[in-house]
Amino acid sequence: MEEQARASRNPPSRTGRPVGHVLGIPVHASASMLLLAVLVTVVYGNYAQAELDLAPPWSYAIGLGFVVCLLGSVLLHELGHAVTARRHGIGVRRITLELLSGWTEMERDAPTPKVDALVSLAGPLVSLLLGGVATAAALLLPADTVPGQIAFQLAVSNILVAVFNVLPGLPLDGGRALRAAVWAVLKDRNRATVVAGWAGRVLALLTVVVVVALYRFGFLTVFGLVFVLLVVLTLWQGAGQSIRLGRMTGRFPLVDLGALARPLLAVPAGTPLGEAQRRRAEDPRPDVVLAVSDAAGSLTAVVDPVAAERVPVDRRPWVSVESVARSRDALTALPLGLSGEQVVRALQAHPGAQYLVTAGEDVVGVLRVADVAAVLEPRRTVPSPRKDS
Repeated sequence: MEEQARASRNPPSRTGRPVGHVLGIPVHASASMLLLAVLVTVVYGNYAQAELDLAPPWSYAIGLGFVVCLLGSVLLHELGHAVTARRHGIGVRRITLELLSGWTEMERDAPTPKVDALVSLAGPLVSLLLGGVATAAALLLPADTVPGQIAFQLAVSNILVAVFNVLPGLPLDGGRALRAAVWAVLKDRNRATVVAGWAGRVLALLTVVVVVALYRFGFLTVFGLVFVLLVVLTLWQGAGQSIRLGRMTGRFPLVDLGALARPLLAVPAGTPLGEAQRRRAEDPRPDVVLAVSDAAGSLTAVVDPVAAERVPVDRRPWVSVESVARSRDALTALPLGLSGEQVVRALQAHPGAQYLVTAGEDVVGVLRVADVAAVLEPRRTVPSPRKDS
């Protein structure tokens, strides 16, 4: 189960479809949940036919009931995160459910290591309590009955979820608790995130060793091996994303809007694109960006370099510069003086390729998102000659 504060990164593309509200919190369901729900319904329905002597469609109705119970368990797990976060003043945007996992999207990061740890461990604690209740029910109910079997499955699944999630490695809840502990010691949340991310990768490798050994000694089937390896792959990818996020957020102070803003060269509306590019080539300032001005000299648009490059060279003397430009009103303005974190959040809230950098009413330059990416992730940036338009 994931608890995620999205304030420092892009919102998830897999928000799912809204299905309702619980305690005022929007609940979404992932599209993948439907496929998993059908799979579990069929598998558990076949099990009910073989072990409980139930005929279709009742066996599959029991399978569907088990799916509903699992979803309820996942929802309660995520509500543990959400309610604890709200008790500490952190807004919750939504809960998104899958059949075997979910995540809680929060409006900001936890302000202190203590709050981070409390929010992280609230979900596994709820799962552990559910597992305890289901275990008591399974002991009281006959094992060869439908209620007894469902109680047993819920007990096992919730206890496994609780135990697995407290393992100390991101992106698991236990990894977030580890991050909180390291954060308290190092006084640096970003470095703590990187440390907990690497712990997650070590945990993934150890899990691979353990499950392969269990398979070789006959304690695990091929299906079980493949399933666990898929879980490990997800863990490895999540740990890698955590490491990347920690490194990126640690570089937020290096995002200097004034230093990154590219200067503007404004040409009158109606200027041929070829002529405008010639003037830009002769401009002594590095990385100058073409813009369009009206008769009064006011900036009206900024040239889109991608659109300009698509124009064939032999057509550029006949194409006006404003035909490959974006209106000033269509571009997001970023005032000088924003911190690096504020710049990144503004870029996340208003995705685009170019942004106007302003000082009061004046436009002093253009920020390109690729330049911010080069600051935040220099290792992933491939140096190449600039072909600005």
